[in-house]
Amino acid sequence: MAPSTSVPVEALVMLRRRLAALPAKHPDRQQLLLSTGTLYGVSRATLYRLLRGGGHPRHAHRADRGRPRVLSGAEVEGWCEIIAAMKVRTTNRKGRHLSTVRILELLEKHGVETPDGLQKLPPGKLTASTINRHMRRLGYDNERMTRPPPAVRFQAEQSNALWHFDMSPSELKQLAVPPWIDPDRNGAPTLMLFSVVDDRSGVAYQEYRCVYGEDAESALRFLFNAMSAKPDEANPFQGVPTTLYLDNGPVAKSGVFQRVMESLNIEAIIHMPAGSDGRRTTARAKGKVERPFRTVKDAHETLYHFHQPETEEEANRWLARYIATYNSGDHRSEPHSRLHDWLGNLPPDGVRQMCAWERFCTFAREPERRAVGIDCRITVAGVTYEVDPELAGETVVVWWGLFDQELFVEQGEERFGPYTPVGGPIPLHRYRKHRKGRREVRADKVGELAAQLKLPRSALSGEDDVVMIGVQQDSAALPSRPFRDPDPFHELAFPSVLAARRAIADEVRFPLAKLSDDDRRFVDDLLRRTLARPEILAAIRERFPQGRRGGLYGC
Repeated sequence: MAPSTSVPVEALVMLRRRLAALPAKHPDRQQLLLSTGTLYGVSRATLYRLLRGGGHPRHAHRADRGRPRVLSGAEVEGWCEIIAAMKVRTTNRKGRHLSTVRILELLEKHGVETPDGLQKLPPGKLTASTINRHMRRLGYDNERMTRPPPAVRFQAEQSNALWHFDMSPSELKQLAVPPWIDPDRNGAPTLMLFSVVDDRSGVAYQEYRCVYGEDAESALRFLFNAMSAKPDEANPFQGVPTTLYLDNGPVAKSGVFQRVMESLNIEAIIHMPAGSDGRRTTARAKGKVERPFRTVKDAHETLYHFHQPETEEEANRWLARYIATYNSGDHRSEPHSRLHDWLGNLPPDGVRQMCAWERFCTFAREPERRAVGIDCRITVAGVTYEVDPELAGETVVVWWGLFDQELFVEQGEERFGPYTPVGGPIPLHRYRKHRKGRREVRADKVGELAAQLKLPRSALSGEDDVVMIGVQQDSAALPSRPFRDPDPFHELAFPSVLAARRAIADEVRFPLAKLSDDDRRFVDDLLRRTLARPEILAAIRERFPQGRRGGLYGC
């Protein structure tokens, strides 16, 4: 007889109960297992596997389990969809929303307007427990409705094709002796951790900087260091990236930062704010730059409990040593290090070299509208500059640099400069006049011409210099047209014959149809001749005096 590989569920249940009643090391346990295995033709290992597995009796359910009995399946699914939509519509930023009980109450009493019209739930048809069970069964529960869509992972094909840039406060918060303190602000600056990460390889470059919040000047200084060649030959990471990905913070909104990126031919991409794209987690794309932050704070900054850096330079030196170790670590998916991946996937034409610091400073300029003084001087951020004499008194646009002291001035389509700072007032013994500019030369030329101009005497007296005797002036009348009075309120003429008849009836205080034939004939002739209000009223008052009514005295 071939050994059977299946044991009835009832036998397994009975065996499990008898084993549970015996102590752990009782000798009858082994005898029970041996006899059961011999009976069904299975080994002891198979019995253990069946006991660990799903050898439990199946639950008994109704034949109509999962099928609504009060309403049809389509109706229940429609109400589940409406209730799920109301929960989504009423969800606030903290995740709170209307409960199922409250939604059912509103649907029974008031209903809800949908694209298919007003939907009102009959009272007593559905309960909260029933509708919640069907919503879980059909997938309309709040957990599934608010679950973000699946993530799409992307990776650049070449190194320096995309850099992720971000900044995060250090766990150290502040240095014991900060390198500088702004007297106009409260407290010491925050020790901020700046970072860029190459999307393809995951190579990171980070620096510490003491700042008061996120500002474009500190970000541009850090990016210049990240793109430039490093003094340490063991760190080859450099070059100008094609695209820079950053969040929508003060740095990305800065006009000078955008102009520098445009000058360097870098496309700055700003990720979407949280909650701006439905259920999708828009900040998910920052993971490649947030992961090194977390690693540095967990594996490096935790050692500051033993020794803290005293200066910003020392903190950056310690950080650079750890970042070198991080870059030599394994790539996220390739069987080599991050730095090896960056070197092996460089563009065919190589990295784009960064410009010199002096040239970079010329890109970082901020425009500001200023009025030039009469002494040809402009004061910007407490620094005085002297511009060309022809700009004196003009309103110009000054371009002052964030990292240098040079100033450019723009007026219309013309640009002047660069100008360097000047000192205080010129000493008396060194006084020199400004060289005449084009505006001053034009003004002198116009002044000389003004002194030579002469105006004829006839411009004041009205008489010609030569008077002709015996010449008759033509006194013919000028052609003219009479004034056309608009008369918007019909004060000069009646608008129609009917309006004139109403006015006549009001004046004589008698219906015109009851007048005598002669009086009616008089009125008709008068209206055919004119509609002028003064003329008609004067004729009526003369024909019908005050004492006469309807043309007859005493009527």
